[in-house]
Amino acid sequence: MTVKPNANKVEAVAVELRLDRISRLYNSLDPAPFNEKELEAAADEYIVGSAEDLSGRPIRLVIILPQAELARPEAAHIPEAIRHHFVLRELTELRRLRAMLHRGRISLLIGLAFLAACLLVREIVTTSETTTTRILDEGLLIVGWVAMWGPLDVFLYGWWPIAGRRRLFADLAKLDVELRPLQ
Repeated sequence: MTVKPNANKVEAVAVELRLDRISRLYNSLDPAPFNEKELEAAADEYIVGSAEDLSGRPIRLVIILPQAELARPEAAHIPEAIRHHFVLRELTELRRLRAMLHRGRISLLIGLAFLAACLLVREIVTTSETTTTRILDEGLLIVGWVAMWGPLDVFLYGWWPIAGRRRLFADLAKLDVELRPLQ
């Protein structure tokens, strides 16, 4: 019996990052040990940008370093450090998402209370059919619904870009990292 490779499996795209020193990969101001260091902003942007450009296709990060740098003990920690960095980025996005949804819930309560107050004032004020009362009537209705824009923006549009970035960072936290010598 012959086993054929899975034709549906998408092969990971190699994203190469060439460095002359290991230290260029990390934020020089971060005092954490190598396996917990934050990536340098340019390296982070390059990896994230490459993943975004590939629109969800799996990637494999290839770090190319001089042989002398690959022989250093810190080199063994690079894959773990990169994955750890993106775990932290995912957790940051999760906190942002939770904070946004919390703000949305509070805004919703405030917006509903303000809308109810506008509708109540509208009922009290608009007892006669003059032009002024009709303008006030419509104005209160519009202002009440405009107060609902903030929570609606959060729940309809605001949350999903953050959730998408969180998923991207979760995928990058499982990134296959390969170290290769500079040739």
